[in-house]
Amino acid sequence: MLSKSRTAKMLALAATGSLLFSGCASGSDTPEASTNGTTTITWWHNSNNGEGKAYYEKVAKDFEATHQGVDIEVNAMQHEDMLTKLDAAFQSGDTPDVYMERGGGELAAHVEAGLTKDLSEQAREELKFLGDTAGGWQIDGKTYALPYSLGAAGFWYNKALFKKAGVDKAPETWQDLLDASDKLKKAGITPISVGAGDKWPAAHYWYYAAVRECAQQTLADSVTNMDFSDQCFVKAGEDVDQLIKTEPFNPGFLSTPAQSGPTSASGLLATGKVAMELAGHWEPGVMQGLTEDGKGLGKNTGWFSFPAIEGGQGDPKAQLGGGDAWAVAQDAPDEAVEFAKYMVSEKVQKGFAELDMGLPTNPKAKDSVADPALVSMMDVRDKAPYFQLYFDTAFGASVGGAMNDQIALLFAGKSDAQKIVDASQDAADLEK
Repeated sequence: MLSKSRTAKMLALAATGSLLFSGCASGSDTPEASTNGTTTITWWHNSNNGEGKAYYEKVAKDFEATHQGVDIEVNAMQHEDMLTKLDAAFQSGDTPDVYMERGGGELAAHVEAGLTKDLSEQAREELKFLGDTAGGWQIDGKTYALPYSLGAAGFWYNKALFKKAGVDKAPETWQDLLDASDKLKKAGITPISVGAGDKWPAAHYWYYAAVRECAQQTLADSVTNMDFSDQCFVKAGEDVDQLIKTEPFNPGFLSTPAQSGPTSASGLLATGKVAMELAGHWEPGVMQGLTEDGKGLGKNTGWFSFPAIEGGQGDPKAQLGGGDAWAVAQDAPDEAVEFAKYMVSEKVQKGFAELDMGLPTNPKAKDSVADPALVSMMDVRDKAPYFQLYFDTAFGASVGGAMNDQIALLFAGKSDAQKIVDASQDAADLEK
């Protein structure tokens, strides 16, 4: 089992060190097989609509065609549904054979519980080209998942609506963002959508404000020591509260879901109902699945990094984000490992990139990214002086959950900057 010091070491690595871009579930002791010798591999993912879903179905069929006797049972789910079902599967020990891992404290808990297979030896060749990007899924030098997409969060925006409101350039500072929001409101345009009903989209504002307010070493120490005593964390809450009080968000944002349906935060942006949304690298693919023509915002898609905050101790070019990796259940058959490796191959990653499903980790697929906004994000990602993993992932479920709950209450006007810090520290103290 992992000791607390080993877990803390991994958390610090995932949060800062290894992601520096200056640089039928199995669940049993034997693979599931039918009487005719077929090995069934269960695969859970969240590309549940549009071209992304169809592409992953093709990926499974292509693998089956070259691996006689293997049947891939594909389960495509809405993101939040998948997270809920995965959590239940981890609790029961009946995990799918291949599933998405986000790294950080979540992975550490799964490894400690003996749920996730060590891929270090079987995926040695893949780890050579994945390089440092695999660091967020490593514990004590062992790799437990193969990252297939890695990107920063930022503001996705509608270029046409910005132009209509007279916003001539993407905001670079916090005040620029406030000013752009004011211009959009005066033009009769809702500035920002946020899926606060799912909590984490609202929490991303506080995470990013903390990345701008806190020095890199402070962030690293907070992950290692579970310490939120630095005043920069309170300042982050004050910044977010300042934005909230300007009322920039869509009507009913407290109950709005993140990505499910045309009235979700992503749906409102995709259909031209709002001007921008803070979201991750997955957003273009999500929006494409929420419009009738399958194109999302198309040529009107823009992206800009989270603005700099005057007086903040963080590097304004540092990025907050994370990635997704394919993990394999501890008791899954060897064919499941081969499938996970196949999904980070040049062939599969190129198709993934061409459909704007995310930012590929295989270097040979990077030139296949089609969306100009995603290309610009990838450039920002690769040039970032350091890269902070999403806090709820880095700190794990208990601390991240308490943090997200309190941030959601801030958005509802029922909490404040100090209470976010206090709730996070209380949860962290219970973990120590």
